[in-house]
Amino acid sequence: IIINVLSFPCFIFGEYVYLWKSSSITLNRQNGEPPLITGWIPYVGKTLEFCKNPYKFLNAQKEKYGDIFTVYVAGKYITFIMDPTLYPSVIKHRKQLDFRDFSDQVAPVTFGYPPIRNPKFPGIDEHIHRGYQLLQGDNLSPLTENMMKNLLFLFRQDYLSKEPQWRTEKMYSFCSKIMFEATFMTVFGKSGHTSRHADMASFREKFDKFDAMFPLLIAGIPIKFLGATKKIREDLINIFLPERMAHWKESSEFVKVRAELFEQYELLGSVDKAAHHFSILWASVGNTIPATFWAMYYLVRHPQALAAVRDEILCALQLTGEESGRGQDIILTREQLDSLLYLGSAINESLRLSSASMNIRIAQEDFFLELDKDWSVGVRKGDIIALYPQSMHMDPEIFEDPEIYKFDRFVEGGKEKTNFYKHGQKLKYYWMPFGSGATKCPGRYLAVNEIKQFLSLLLLFFEIEEVPGEAQVKLDNSRAGLGILLPDSDIHFCYRVRNC
Repeated sequence: IIINVLSFPCFIFGEYVYLWKSSSITLNRQNGEPPLITGWIPYVGKTLEFCKNPYKFLNAQKEKYGDIFTVYVAGKYITFIMDPTLYPSVIKHRKQLDFRDFSDQVAPVTFGYPPIRNPKFPGIDEHIHRGYQLLQGDNLSPLTENMMKNLLFLFRQDYLSKEPQWRTEKMYSFCSKIMFEATFMTVFGKSGHTSRHADMASFREKFDKFDAMFPLLIAGIPIKFLGATKKIREDLINIFLPERMAHWKESSEFVKVRAELFEQYELLGSVDKAAHHFSILWASVGNTIPATFWAMYYLVRHPQALAAVRDEILCALQLTGEESGRGQDIILTREQLDSLLYLGSAINESLRLSSASMNIRIAQEDFFLELDKDWSVGVRKGDIIALYPQSMHMDPEIFEDPEIYKFDRFVEGGKEKTNFYKHGQKLKYYWMPFGSGATKCPGRYLAVNEIKQFLSLLLLFFEIEEVPGEAQVKLDNSRAGLGILLPDSDIHFCYRVRNC
């Protein structure tokens, strides 16, 4: 999922916590401040309990202290707002609650480029942010069209030419292989000599190794302590050197504009430019691939849902007179993708069950955060205000039987369902896999369209079944806070090319 790496929506991962210069630590609470949960180990506080399972830890604290409390984690105060009816009050405070102090330090260190809010690069921050408009609105149509072409091309080359017999493959690997290459071709373009870039398998393998270390880099662990990760990152960055990208064809307008922008800054070296492009690659696939896996996984495990979604796709094609056979050039426009209510709901439901992002803001001054007309809490400069939407996604008051996958949960009366309630109050924010407010993922529409396209072609071209006896996959909580959780293991599935 393309994420604005300058406004990263989360910061605590695995067993490590990223630290920056903190305000002086004091345990003396002032009037109006929330209950403080400190732990008994100096400085560490509740770090270990929190990182073991954030969702369970926070729900346990909510039972004890209510909807607002402060946790002392590795030298920082983090105030959690657990009631989603209060989320709008936090999100609207853009002046007093900001994110850039954190993001300005994390993204450059992780991806290997110099900080952009720097006098050496005047205005580049604003230009980069404006460039994200090329991922939305009318600009989304050519991206969607090219992604469809690239997915069709890869399916035909690698799968549809095979004899129609049952085959077995690992599901996460299957999703990763197709979505990584198709997304790369859509965003960055194709090889100048052939349609496919050479050594894509090796490229993806290196990316996976970097991605495995990504939580530790975000957590502030110096890359020199992470084995071969520095060399792997250098190899990945070098793929995007300007002299290499100059030979690629059919790059997206988004990448073209970024490349032209970087050329305006003489002090931004070739490797720095390449590192910026590499960060966009991670943002493009780092969450999209696991999101695609979970969407496919739940459909395969629920044949009735799979059949209903496939029927909906077929109906959409029939309305335009299109054929659905493997030899056909299937086109699903952005408008058609938007009309697929049950497919959209199935994806939303899988994201509800698999996302674990943390939305944070840093207090820019001492102030009272007004939550409603009768309630405000004291916040100190440098403290962190955090929303943890996974607790909302799994709230039985909001979502009936929240641990059960219901593919049509987000459909009601032939329309997308948007009415969800807490304490009898309709929620403005009820589904938040993409962050919130100014830090909301700018590429969220492209990401969802890509998943819809992948699943549409998959269901149209193949019969798909579970492998009998395969154990149920669980969430890997080691990346909690980072976005979409990975599965704790891969799982096999069976597929066969349809005859028609």
